[in-house]
Amino acid sequence: MNATKSEQTAVDEIEVELQAGDERQFLTFLLAGETYGIDIRHIKEITEYATITQVPMMPEFIAGVTNLRGNVVPVIDLAVRFSGAPVEPGKRTSIIIIELPNGESLIQIGIIVDEVSEVLELTSSEIEPPPTFGARIRTDFISGMGRVNGLFLVLLDVEHVLSIDELSEIQSMSEHEKTT
Repeated sequence: MNATKSEQTAVDEIEVELQAGDERQFLTFLLAGETYGIDIRHIKEITEYATITQVPMMPEFIAGVTNLRGNVVPVIDLAVRFSGAPVEPGKRTSIIIIELPNGESLIQIGIIVDEVSEVLELTSSEIEPPPTFGARIRTDFISGMGRVNGLFLVLLDVEHVLSIDELSEIQSMSEHEKTT
């Protein structure tokens, strides 16, 4: 199967980061019965699911905000972002705190997941380009597909899961909450 130009660009970017034999680590988690992975370089910490305060007039996928040691952190329900039903909190429900660049600063965002699994190391030879069709989520949210024991793992591109406009809106919300 021939890769499109954008698929090839994504694969080239992964291969530049992963020179022959280099490994990258991905935190894996379950969400609505699917396994996903996020590059651990974006992960600040993992916390227990805690009370989330809803904020009016936010996009539907923003569950609200939570207090993380005195800091207000916006929390995204990834299941809703991926056009699914909201996560039903259970004993293993967690919030993964990720850090994303937003201009000159970093923004912290929590993402609700059903269950955190493990950290996997993948080499460039174990990462395939994102699919062009058939994924349950938008293909621009996928940085690649990791091959693990004959199965595929969806590797998320966290910088594309949210658009720049949405990041700015979330950043404004966090700054507003800190001043009130």
